[in-house]
Amino acid sequence: MEMTKDKISNGVKIAVIETGAKQYKVSVGDKIKVEKLNAKAGEHIDFKNVLLVADENNAVIGTPLVKGSKVAAEVLNQAKAPKVIIFKYKQKERQRVFKGHRQPYTEVKITEIIEK
Repeated sequence: MEMTKDKISNGVKIAVIETGAKQYKVSVGDKIKVEKLNAKAGEHIDFKNVLLVADENNAVIGTPLVKGSKVAAEVLNQAKAPKVIIFKYKQKERQRVFKGHRQPYTEVKITEIIEK
């Protein structure tokens, strides 16, 4: 929380966006990993579900969204997270289930925070 206060006091604009049923606190220049989006590397996308926009002087809180604002971002790459191993075992029943899962994600870089 103190890092956010430092960013705001330095005049940096921050925003809270929602994508993939998750919320992310971002500022210009941040690189974040979000749920997989249908976009190729190098494309520009806009996040229109903006919940909060704040800077040094004021903060605009949406009800539930801030009208007319968006966060522009550039897609850096599409990748998969490290493998998570799922192992189920029931003793004395000779039952063993071994599965692996790699969650796909999109890495984006925030380029601009636009508010009206």
